[in-house]
Amino acid sequence: MRGISYWFYLVAALSVTFGMIWGIVMAISQDHTLSPAHAHLNLVGWVTMGLFGIYYHLVPESGATRLAKIHFVVATAGLVLLAPGIAIALLYDFEGLAAIGSLVTLASMLIFLWTVIRDGRGRKLAF
Repeated sequence: MRGISYWFYLVAALSVTFGMIWGIVMAISQDHTLSPAHAHLNLVGWVTMGLFGIYYHLVPESGATRLAKIHFVVATAGLVLLAPGIAIALLYDFEGLAAIGSLVTLASMLIFLWTVIRDGRGRKLAF
């Protein structure tokens, strides 16, 4: 595997590994306070990043664009802000980081939506 797909898969694999460890720790401690943050890490980190990686692997010409690289950076930033942001919101009643992470994650999904629409119409843009 090459290109941007590899990087999406790597972040996905790291996310699910950390998510599994986090889930085991919660189960052992019987403290599930951070379950929403854990769930978002697995859903956004493992599932969504993995799906992005699959798409770029299946449509390699799309993965070779500058927009795909921007997408990776934005998606990763969203994940890094969102999951800890939710944990902070749950523990300290401060939702600022979670809100920013949510908006960055939404921006990532909008980039992906644009990519799919662009590829489906057969148009390529110079970015």
